[in-house]
Amino acid sequence: MLRTIRIILAALTFTAITLLFLDFTGATHAFLGWLAKIQLLPAILSANVVVIVALVLLTLIFGRIYCSIICPLGIMQDIIAWAGKRGKKKNRFKYSYSKPKTALRVVMLVVMVIAVALGISAITALLAPYSAYGRIASSFFAPIYALVNNLFAAIAERAGSYAFYPTEVWGKALSVVIVAGVTLVALAILAWRNGRTYCSTICPVGTVLGFLAKYSLFKPVIDTEKCTKCTLCERGCKAACIDSKNHEIDRSRCVACMDCISICTHDAIHYKPVRFGVKKAKAATATAETSAPKASEAAPKADTGRRAFLTAAGLLAVTAAEAKVKRGLRKTAGGRVTFRDNPAPESYITPPGSGSHLNMHKHCIACQLCVQACPNNVLVPSDRPDRFMQPELRYNDTYCRPECTACSEVCPTGAISKITKEQKSSIQIGHAVWHPELCLAATEGVHCHSCSRHCPAGAITMVDFQTADGAQARVPAVDTAKCIGCGACQALCPARPQSAIRVEGHENHHII
Repeated sequence: MLRTIRIILAALTFTAITLLFLDFTGATHAFLGWLAKIQLLPAILSANVVVIVALVLLTLIFGRIYCSIICPLGIMQDIIAWAGKRGKKKNRFKYSYSKPKTALRVVMLVVMVIAVALGISAITALLAPYSAYGRIASSFFAPIYALVNNLFAAIAERAGSYAFYPTEVWGKALSVVIVAGVTLVALAILAWRNGRTYCSTICPVGTVLGFLAKYSLFKPVIDTEKCTKCTLCERGCKAACIDSKNHEIDRSRCVACMDCISICTHDAIHYKPVRFGVKKAKAATATAETSAPKASEAAPKADTGRRAFLTAAGLLAVTAAEAKVKRGLRKTAGGRVTFRDNPAPESYITPPGSGSHLNMHKHCIACQLCVQACPNNVLVPSDRPDRFMQPELRYNDTYCRPECTACSEVCPTGAISKITKEQKSSIQIGHAVWHPELCLAATEGVHCHSCSRHCPAGAITMVDFQTADGAQARVPAVDTAKCIGCGACQALCPARPQSAIRVEGHENHHII
């Protein structure tokens, strides 16, 4: 029964989170967006104390059920592992117990904590499980979903129905697709062959929750009187954490999937509340030759794990507090976001609501949710090494519409704060710069006016200009006090291959 409940909840969660990355209408985020915000790392980066405390309590009570019910990457591995066991009967029991790779787990956790604390976004994005799944879903599942939708739209159009409408199928940056592809292949191989290897050895979120799960109230317990040491539970454990020979379960790696309970034919495994210290008491009743050395070996391992957990938890708390303070400093007395105007030397443009390049750099985990939610396809993953896979605005063929706030509504980490349409129209993320050597009006005397006609902020006016051959022309003049950097002028400029008017991003956004 417990396994069935777990599977149902996991299926619902996985489907809902996947829809967040597939839905191009934005309707799903209105009532399912909270699922992205209850992921552990996004909650830490957004300093969401309520979610952090809730997940800690959940783990202290029930163990690592987060990994089996809430984490989409973990559920995806379960699906792949299940597929790997289909077809051949012997594959149902293909796993075996392995000793915990404590050193590797601690190293990966420390690397992750340092990356978060120092704002090394590339490492954070590569190690974060939610980010990894987001890249996989947006790079591979979303295009397939869009193609199927377009097929239905074509069929519906032939039938005279408009129940579906076609959408643009576009690929992300090649670098992001490559990273997502390598991640998917690696995880698929590990899960197909060995189940939850990634979760038990590499995933930093799993390591943190594993340290907490050691002290959880509810735990799977082996009844030594009923157990016949048939090893079915051990060979069926995808986390490789059951040592059936010694009747022990490594709770730090157990993901509370309940598979062992359903596999056991002697009703020897139960998921029940266990007081702290019971494990030691049971070990004492075992044979003297096995219990004595284990008691001497367990103590230093527990101390090492506890020290590592306390160190990591302290660093995570400092990081979360730092994020909370920085977001608080961005608010004025009137509740509006203000920033110092400091144009960056490079044309790197972050979305309205991100506040600054630094805020985006330190808090974005490159999950691609905002990129997928952008209805205008103006948000693309960056290929810059220092901001690898983080979103930036590029106005090659489209622009950021002043009435759209989709990216700010879906961001789970606080990298893009939620803003209203009124606030967006007054946030300056950059300013347009006119390049006369590229302008058709200045070089060829063409009567264009495209940039001034399409500027939603009224920041561009046409003024008289004398061309090189002495002719009179009307060219754009940009009022930087009004320009919000939406990119309409750049995207709609007829000059090619380069637009004659281009937006330069501001390192810090401010209200105009």
